[in-house]
Amino acid sequence: MAFSSVGRHKRHRGMPLDTWLNGRTGTVKQPMTRADNRPVSRIVIVGGGTAGWLAACRIAAAADPAAEHPVEVTLIESPDVATIGVGEGTWPTMRATLEKIGIAEAEFLLACDASFKQGSRFIGWATGAEGDAYLHPFTPPTDADPRALVSAWQSQAGGRSFAEAVTPQAGVTQRRLAPRQRSMPGYAGALNYGYHLDATKLAGLLARHATGRLGVRHLRDHMTEVERAEDGDVLAVHTRSHGPIDGDFFLDCTGHAALLVADVPWIDRSGTLFNDRALAVQVPVAPDSPIAAQTDATAHRAGWIWDIGLPTRRGVGCVYASSHMSDDEAAATLAGYLGTAEVPTARRLMFRSGHRERFWVGNCLAVGLSAGFLEPLEASAIVTVELSIDALLGDWPTRAALAIQAKRFNELFRYRWDRIVEFLKLHYALSRRQEPYWRDHRAAETMPDRLADLIALWTHRPPSSDDLPMVDEVFPAASYQYVLYGMTDAVQTAGQFRPEPAPNLAAVEQRARALFASLPTNRAYLDALRAAHGPAALEQQS
Repeated sequence: MAFSSVGRHKRHRGMPLDTWLNGRTGTVKQPMTRADNRPVSRIVIVGGGTAGWLAACRIAAAADPAAEHPVEVTLIESPDVATIGVGEGTWPTMRATLEKIGIAEAEFLLACDASFKQGSRFIGWATGAEGDAYLHPFTPPTDADPRALVSAWQSQAGGRSFAEAVTPQAGVTQRRLAPRQRSMPGYAGALNYGYHLDATKLAGLLARHATGRLGVRHLRDHMTEVERAEDGDVLAVHTRSHGPIDGDFFLDCTGHAALLVADVPWIDRSGTLFNDRALAVQVPVAPDSPIAAQTDATAHRAGWIWDIGLPTRRGVGCVYASSHMSDDEAAATLAGYLGTAEVPTARRLMFRSGHRERFWVGNCLAVGLSAGFLEPLEASAIVTVELSIDALLGDWPTRAALAIQAKRFNELFRYRWDRIVEFLKLHYALSRRQEPYWRDHRAAETMPDRLADLIALWTHRPPSSDDLPMVDEVFPAASYQYVLYGMTDAVQTAGQFRPEPAPNLAAVEQRARALFASLPTNRAYLDALRAAHGPAALEQQS
């Protein structure tokens, strides 16, 4: 709504503001009591893993220890629940997150066996023919009006792909170059980048940092009961060895179990995103082998295979829909990709794409897998954790306004989950592969209405910010451009108005050549980093 109707209601002179506001709903309540104004300071996080420890670090690092009521963070972690540990890709947002937490980039890279990720390469998604591949890089296209940009690509690029024409990052990833030089300050880069990492080691690093440097209280214990008030708010969680742990606000980071929010309805998105299983393996690599600069996602007849390069190994996984492929067929598909007779010891993961109807309920917020999970395409799992904690810290809970804050949070994140579903579906909807799995993905009944409208619109003009109006869209228009023009023949209808000045794509080529000459390879960068830190670098990984 553009204009509020509050201005039509006159407050009587001298009437308390809270009485007037409550009166507008037909019920005049007593003014807010001093108890209602008590700060939310005791935070209890149930569950560890990446979600729990990332939340603990962010909240503790942002808290002011000199405050009258300083924030206290307690994390309760079951000793018997292992970290899932397959979320091996991050977005560039992780750089700002780690910096806010207070972890140096070099420390992170060494402790988590991490490497640089500059985007995702999709192989075989459009047709499955030889040479079918495109890149979704993290650096946006050169700044220009979308129509002028696409027109310049069509007229100036000489047959190069859209990504190759509009950003130097495409050439950088092809050469497996790092996005930064070691002389640069931590978290700075010549190009935008995220990370590939060992998720189990990341959780360990965050746990050590939270307890050793940020003062987070860590209880390794089993939760046995949730004690609630009459209105449903959580009063305390009971544990086997430490008894009841009470708090002002609770975070459910218990993964798929969702121990605090299990009663909140689940919205199933598997009718749009079919994949529900994965086989994951770790493949050792030679010490001097090249390290890829992007995640590879290679399509197969009923899903796709991820391939993530770390300094000491590759993480490879076959994602598939059990409705279109059996477990044995998936194992054979993965073995064929690896070039082996059979698959090495693999973890079989079962999941369902979907999310909670609400994420913030009363004084409890679901973060991570307890809030939802969508198939691992485009690595959205960790970023939803980051976004959730950013939103929580940006509008810290206030007892008297808790219901309002929860409503605003839920509206924002329902919008974000919907946009992620649509963006993931776009990769399937644009495919021209003819296997039943891919044909079913193009069926109208599996397509979100909004996405279908946008695809139709984009046959006449490029994706633009007009299509994605939020200030902080999860995926900006540039991401849609990379996928659309990576998978289809661009259609650009001539306009009836003067076009914007065409960008000079030759400048992109010049920038690319300069980067090729100045950036080290991923392997050279990371090996030099380990050599500079000596044996301690290897100890951090153990």
